[in-house]
Amino acid sequence: MKDLIMKKFAEVYGDTEGAEAFFSPGRVNLIGEHTDYNGGHVFPCALTIGTYAVARKRKDRKLRFYSMNFENLGVIESSLDDLEFNKQAGWTNYPKGVIWAFGEKGYKVDCGFDMLLNGNIPNGSGLSSSASVEIATGYILSEMYGLDVPNQELAIIGQYSENNFNGVNCGIMDQFAIAMGKKDNAIFLDTSDLSFEYAPIKLDGAKIVISSSNKKRGLGDSKYNERRSECEEALKEIQAGMGINSLGDLNEEQFETVKMAIKDEDRRKRAKHAVYENQRTIKAVNALKNNDIELFGRLMNESHVSLRDDYEVTGIELDTLVEEAWKIDGVIGSRMTGAGFGGCTVSIVKDAAVDAFIDKVGKAYKDKIGYAADFYVVEIGPGPCRL
Repeated sequence: MKDLIMKKFAEVYGDTEGAEAFFSPGRVNLIGEHTDYNGGHVFPCALTIGTYAVARKRKDRKLRFYSMNFENLGVIESSLDDLEFNKQAGWTNYPKGVIWAFGEKGYKVDCGFDMLLNGNIPNGSGLSSSASVEIATGYILSEMYGLDVPNQELAIIGQYSENNFNGVNCGIMDQFAIAMGKKDNAIFLDTSDLSFEYAPIKLDGAKIVISSSNKKRGLGDSKYNERRSECEEALKEIQAGMGINSLGDLNEEQFETVKMAIKDEDRRKRAKHAVYENQRTIKAVNALKNNDIELFGRLMNESHVSLRDDYEVTGIELDTLVEEAWKIDGVIGSRMTGAGFGGCTVSIVKDAAVDAFIDKVGKAYKDKIGYAADFYVVEIGPGPCRL
């Protein structure tokens, strides 16, 4: 891939003198969905697919961006003096947002650069192509400009840029999983204080399979922000009678005793998901530590049911992928992953069943939905790096 992107950089920008190549992974969340902005736990891992980038500093303040995924757009030009969100700027709002956020956090970017990107994360799949671009940009700025920003800080800056520049009210999980990725490990992250531990993923005789619904969705356009505000309102109602900081502070029993403080039934269901999903995630990590992959799979299945019935973020595409997966012998667990409303499912599938899984789930999905799903057998990889 490095040779390919360097060659394309030379085509687009004239030569590769002074240019450097980088990689930033995508991520998948194994369990713990819509808990990250509710002060709960998440359990994501970085993938070996992601965003490849070539960048080179300029002597002026010009910024030039080119994506091999959107070649029809050509080179999109901007400037360090024009770091404002602009809908017409499309995908370049993500790297521009990170440059802006670096400045807000006191890291000085004093000259422009030329950048080329090539991502092999399916666009709009829910595997965090936007966060991958953010961390790629942050890592490039840190390395090329000698800013020495720690990877954990890159995650915080990436989230800050997406919240405040791009206007998507995302939690910290995506950026953290990508910036802090470790090969063959998932990250058990407490989003309330960013304490975390690496948990080895030993899937003896099984694989992680991502199923992409190919239903496009935009986080900012979806009901993501609505769900977040419903949880914030539910939290306020509970806090009127109980001193907690987040829904993640409650276990199931505590929630059942205070749930009627939440006046609206929909808000009650959203809060129930946040509390129960957090506890499922804690149980799932303990199951892995005990090599109980079957229990881990059952908790994945329960997670999907809760996301479908209580949080209502799945939809016919994701439900079809998961329900068809549950029918296959050798599927240990399957659930939607990401924000929902389209995107992907993640399944743990025994090696001997992978081909049948892709064939049968794929056929049933196309018959029901009318277009094809895509399947990716993925590996857990490290965080951002220089190539």
